[in-house]
Amino acid sequence: MRKKLKVLVLMHDDLVPPDDITGLSDKQLADFRTEWDVIKGLEELGHEVHRLGVGSDLGPIRRAFAELEPDIAFNLLVHFHGVAVYDQHVVSYLELLRKRYTGCNPTGLLLARDKAISKQLLAFHRIRVPRFAVFPFGRKSKKPRKLGYPLVVKSLYEEASLGISQASLVTSDEKLVERVAFMHDTFGVDVIAEEYIEGRELYVGVVGNRRLHAFPVWEMMLDQLPENAPRIATRKVKWDLAYQKKYHIDTAAAELPPGTAEHINKLCTNIYRVLKMSGYARIDLRLAADGKVYVLEANPNPDLQRAEDFAQSALAEGVEYPVLIQRIVNLGLSYQVEWDTADA
Repeated sequence: MRKKLKVLVLMHDDLVPPDDITGLSDKQLADFRTEWDVIKGLEELGHEVHRLGVGSDLGPIRRAFAELEPDIAFNLLVHFHGVAVYDQHVVSYLELLRKRYTGCNPTGLLLARDKAISKQLLAFHRIRVPRFAVFPFGRKSKKPRKLGYPLVVKSLYEEASLGISQASLVTSDEKLVERVAFMHDTFGVDVIAEEYIEGRELYVGVVGNRRLHAFPVWEMMLDQLPENAPRIATRKVKWDLAYQKKYHIDTAAAELPPGTAEHINKLCTNIYRVLKMSGYARIDLRLAADGKVYVLEANPNPDLQRAEDFAQSALAEGVEYPVLIQRIVNLGLSYQVEWDTADA
C-alpha cells in the first residue's frame, strides 16, 4: 500500500490553476496545464496536496513548510524574478532549509541551463555537439572563423524556445549581427549561435538519481512544414496549437534503425551523469542523415503535462501518468543531499 504523503506544489503565482476547470477552452487552460495535471496526478495517487504560488519572495516557502510540515515540495518553478538560471537558487534554498524536493539538484541546474558550459563539458567527454559561439549581452557580435553557416541563434539560458523563430536560422554575417542584436534588445539575454544540424529532431526522457533509466526515443515530426521553413523547433512549432494543426506537427515514438535507439538511450544517460543531473530530464538531439547524433540541449525539470513528450514517452513504455508522478516524488525523497551525510 502506498504511503499517503503531504505534498507542497511550488508553482509560479500567476500559474496557480482554479479548483475547477469546467468550461475552460484549451487556450485558457494552456498556461497552467502542467500545474493542473501534476496536482491531479498527485490527488489520483491519494496524496494530500497543497498549492503554493511563488512570486519574488522566498519567505512563503519557508512559512509553508513551517505551517504545513509537508513531506516534500513538488517543484514546478522554472525561474525566479523572471531569470531562468535563478531556479537553481530556489532549490539551493530548499536544501538550506533541509527540505525534500522533486527534480534536479542545484549543480545539475547550473551546468545544464548554460548551453555553452554544458556543450563544453560534453565535448570534453567526446560527446558530439554542434560548434558554437557565445555573444554576451551588450557586446558586438562577430562570427569566429571556425563556425560555418547556417547557424541557429537562441538564448544562452532560456528554455521553451524563447525567441526562436524561422529568422533564428541565419546564413550570413549580416543576418547573424541582426539576429543577435534582436535577441539582445528584445529579451536582454546572452546569446548562443550554434551550427545548424540537418536531421531528425529527437527527445529522450531520463529519470533517476544514481540508477538511471531512459524512456523510448521520441521524435518531433517537422516534415510537413512549408518548403522554405527551417526544420527547427521554433516557438510557434512548440506552442501554437493552430500552427501545429495546420502543418501536422506532432510527436511520436521514433522509428529508428536496429541498435540506434539503444545507442541513443545509453548516450543520454551518459549526458545526464556528465551534467550531474538528478530527478528527471529531457535530452534534445539531432540525428543526421549519416547516422551521427548531436546533442542540442539537456533540459532538467522538463514539462510534465500529460500530453507532452516526457509523459507520453513514459506512457509508451507502460508507465501511466500518476505512476510517473509518484516515481518523481520517490526520487525526490531518496535523493541524498549534503546534510544527509552531515547528519550521518
